[in-house]
Amino acid sequence: MLLQDQAILIVLDIQDIFMPKSDKVVEKYLRQATRIIKAAQTLKIPTLVTEQYPERFGATNTGIKELLGDTIRMPKIEFGCLANDTFKAVLAETGRKQILITGMEAHICILQTTLDALDDGYEVYLLQDAIVSSRKEEYKAGMARMQQAGAICVTVEMAIFELLRQAGTPEFKKLLPLIKA
Repeated sequence: MLLQDQAILIVLDIQDIFMPKSDKVVEKYLRQATRIIKAAQTLKIPTLVTEQYPERFGATNTGIKELLGDTIRMPKIEFGCLANDTFKAVLAETGRKQILITGMEAHICILQTTLDALDDGYEVYLLQDAIVSSRKEEYKAGMARMQQAGAICVTVEMAIFELLRQAGTPEFKKLLPLIKA
């Protein structure tokens, strides 16, 4: 079960160049990514952000970047985040052991990050409705492989309610409009 004091959100490579070709898929994906980022901010869950080779592929999607505000975006050339020494050190310094992942692409960067994190003893929660790949078949294959390796698939709403634990709290009241969205 997800715990507020153990969870960390990784926003992995949400860059326009990697977006699926379907506007409908992109719109739904960005809406879900936005919901979990806002929830993490409200619940004071640390967030780490990566960009895959931004000099070549561009920065984080503008809407997501604006939402993240001053959150540092870590550039990387490695596909898996934990193969990047800076990222790995920053993650370890948080002391958090439950990783929530939103981002792109399920079959490459998210897959390699997840497999490495599982090997390093982290619990990995894949926000399946806030993860995409450029092609549907690659998404399905990546998600299946990560689940077989021990990652836990959840939806954004499932994760929010697990982290909240109960209604009636100030955090619940703040997140209620987001939950209903």
